[in-house]
Amino acid sequence: MAIAITLHVIAAVLWVGGMFFAWMILRPVAAGQLEPPARLRLWRGVFDRFFPWVWAAVVVLLVTGLWMLFAVFGGMAGARWHIHLMLLVGLAMMAIYLHLWFAPYRRLCRAVEASDWPEGGRQLAQIRRLVGINLILGLLTTAIASGGRYI
Repeated sequence: MAIAITLHVIAAVLWVGGMFFAWMILRPVAAGQLEPPARLRLWRGVFDRFFPWVWAAVVVLLVTGLWMLFAVFGGMAGARWHIHLMLLVGLAMMAIYLHLWFAPYRRLCRAVEASDWPEGGRQLAQIRRLVGINLILGLLTTAIASGGRYI
C-alpha cells in the first residue's frame, strides 16, 4: 500500500501541478509577450515535453488506483464514497485528456507544421479550455482524496 499510494500521489501531483503551472503561470506570460507564431511553437514544444509525463501519470494512476481499490478495499463494495468519486472524476479527466491528445493537440501540431497560425490559435484555445476543465477536476479530486475520508 505504501508504494502504491506514494506513486499514486506523485503521478497526480505531476499532472495537476503541470496543468496549474501551464494555466496560471505560462499561459498569461506567453500570451502577453509572444506573437502567435512564436506562442504556438512554444506551446507545441511544451506539450511535446509535458504530454509523455501525462501519459505516464495516467498509467500509474490507473494501475495504482485499481490495485488499491481491489487489493486494499476489496473492490467497489468495500470502498467509501470518496473512493468512488475519485475514480469517477479521474476517469472523466482521463477521457478529456484522451480527447485532447487525439483531436485538438494533433490538429495544433499540423497547424504549426503548416504555419497555419489562425487554425493553430483555434486549437490552442480548445486545448486551453480542456486543460482548464481538467485542472478544476484535478483540484476537486485532490480535495476529495485528501479530505474525503474525514467527512
